[in-house]
Amino acid sequence: MTPPEERRLLTPEEYAQAQASPEFVELKRRFRRFAFPMTVAFLAWYLLYVLMSTYAPDFMATPVFGNVNLGILLGLGQFVSTFVITHVYVAHANKRTDPISDEMRERLEHHEYAPGTRGSSGPSVTGGASRA
Repeated sequence: MTPPEERRLLTPEEYAQAQASPEFVELKRRFRRFAFPMTVAFLAWYLLYVLMSTYAPDFMATPVFGNVNLGILLGLGQFVSTFVITHVYVAHANKRTDPISDEMRERLEHHEYAPGTRGSSGPSVTGGASRA
């Protein structure tokens, strides 16, 4: 990363070039292919819990052991699933999206998306992370 005192502001053209790059398109695709299905799955799981709490109170009150019933366990499962999804997302980001975003940040910091530079059109200069 470039030290703050050596940085210069990026131009709107550089941002537009980066946004139009194949790497950015791939980055968005990888993020969306993970985020949208995971969001739908979690919201469905949450909605199922709320609906069962509302319309199936006898089922949710089913004792499991002692004073602990199925509703309590499913409610705690909401917290557990949130942490699991977070862990899975971090692993996904580290492996599938961070290499591309790191490469793009480096290219932006070196102004390789500026008009007239060798990285302003076509495939990436390094070509590495976009193939991960």
